[in-house]
Amino acid sequence: MSRGRILVISGPSGSGKSSVIKGLLNSIHKSFLSVSTTSREPRSGEEDGVHYNFVSKNEFLEHIQDNNFLEYEKVHDNYYGTQRDLVENAINEGKLVVFDIDVRGQKSIKEIYPEITTSIFLTTPSLSILKDRLYGRGTDSEEVIERRINNAKEEVKSIPNFDYLVINDLLSKAEDQVLKIAQLTSLKPTDSHSQEIIDHWIDE
Repeated sequence: MSRGRILVISGPSGSGKSSVIKGLLNSIHKSFLSVSTTSREPRSGEEDGVHYNFVSKNEFLEHIQDNNFLEYEKVHDNYYGTQRDLVENAINEGKLVVFDIDVRGQKSIKEIYPEITTSIFLTTPSLSILKDRLYGRGTDSEEVIERRINNAKEEVKSIPNFDYLVINDLLSKAEDQVLKIAQLTSLKPTDSHSQEIIDHWIDE
């Protein structure tokens, strides 16, 4: 069985990551969404194993001590991280592992799996459109929206660190572009796979 690949999708809150990823997972049969583990309490409507893997703070700290996270961070007294075993199992099963993580997480994943990771930065055509989308949701307070806007201004500075840039001006178009990039990841050779091909050609 061939080794799986990783597709990291990052971008500002409100850029459409959740919608694009949902379409991607529906289109690619052998895919796996890496769900973050967190020490915070579930919010209304959130399901364990779907939105997050919810654990206690002590459990999270034990995972850190045992080196069970590929990456993790502390945000407002809550911990968030990516469990190593879940990702490794999916990779070994030959699946496309999809990450919805921030730009810091993208950097960590790419450093750990440089050969099999492809990254996409997804954003709106402009800051004003992002603001319209965030306010249009009607789900967040003014304070939360302003914090997300300020974060977005910093996040876009990381665009040069990504393999691809997708501008989500039309959702169906963005979904199509991301799907094409995802399909191309299987053609990205690793060193070991390249050597197998070379050996086969020489020995034939």
